[in-house]
Amino acid sequence: MTDISSDNAERKTTELRIAIVTDAAPPQVNGVVRTLKQLGKELEEQGHKIMYLTPDMFRTIPLPTYKEIRIALGAKRHVAALLEEFQPDAIHIATEGPLGLAARRYCLKKRRSFTTSFHTRFPEYLHARFRIPENWTYALVRRFHAPASAVMAATPLLISELEGRGFKNLRLWSRGVDTNLFKPKQGAKAGTASREPIWLYVGRVAVEKNIDAFLDLDLPGTKKVVGEGPRLDLLRKKYQTTEFAGALFGEELAKAYAEADCFVFPSKTDTFGLVLIEALASGTPVAAYPVQGPLDVIGGAPVGRLDDDLKTACLAALQADPDTCRAYAMNFSWQACSQQFLSNLSLESEKKEATTSKSADPLPAVS
Repeated sequence: MTDISSDNAERKTTELRIAIVTDAAPPQVNGVVRTLKQLGKELEEQGHKIMYLTPDMFRTIPLPTYKEIRIALGAKRHVAALLEEFQPDAIHIATEGPLGLAARRYCLKKRRSFTTSFHTRFPEYLHARFRIPENWTYALVRRFHAPASAVMAATPLLISELEGRGFKNLRLWSRGVDTNLFKPKQGAKAGTASREPIWLYVGRVAVEKNIDAFLDLDLPGTKKVVGEGPRLDLLRKKYQTTEFAGALFGEELAKAYAEADCFVFPSKTDTFGLVLIEALASGTPVAAYPVQGPLDVIGGAPVGRLDDDLKTACLAALQADPDTCRAYAMNFSWQACSQQFLSNLSLESEKKEATTSKSADPLPAVS
């Protein structure tokens, strides 16, 4: 985690009104939704006032090819009215969807500074589904984020990649885990030495998650998939010996993590992978490819295995110690992550003070 400078320490004790605009919200189930929910909870516990602008506040339609995701219609005026009424000290735009576009338009019109975050690799997803060239959509995404005072990204590797793609004003905003919910359960792995392993995947059931690479593996024991998505019905028919549990929440999800012997993460496109540290916090080692996300979260730590051969990674990960996995996950604190977020915000009061200070001294500085 990055240390928070003393210059920004006051933000922890000063009550702020923060608007978070996101097209990703419940009932969607993904890392972005859980991240923003936990962030808001942490910030409110610190005394800040949070307003979410989410699709359920608007008329919506299903996203084509992805009916589980609903997108807002006619958001332009409503978003502006809500922001005017709330009068936030800071505006954070978390997604590049219709609500994000409406909030961006409002900020530019009102000359309000704002921050954004890069959560999802839409260019790669659109290429995987519709073969749209990635450079086309990256140009659009880069343009969306360009006016932001800070573009928050979850890992140093992602920041480096985005810099190479021409993104500016990048800042680190890592992720945390609810270690009170996700933790080892007494007796959950009872008889592990004598029984067949349980291999677990948690996340969206979509083409970009590369789940087939996991389900095609010849592994002893039981494979379990937790989550929903557009490929769920297809995979249920194709892999009839796999247990598909659908979406799980709260204690049920925590129990699934804790009972598993290995968490398998076949994705090659995630920007972070919140599920990785949820699994580790539950005492469950991780098997994954050595790509961005797993490399940032796990690297060479003895809490699983990263390998270009996913089966090799899975079998080796079984040797990891659950207590070591849990101890490693405790390094990911939501308190530290929320302070990173606060330090990246652009506050309207600071902008006004800087403008006033500058106009109050019309004389040029003498060198």
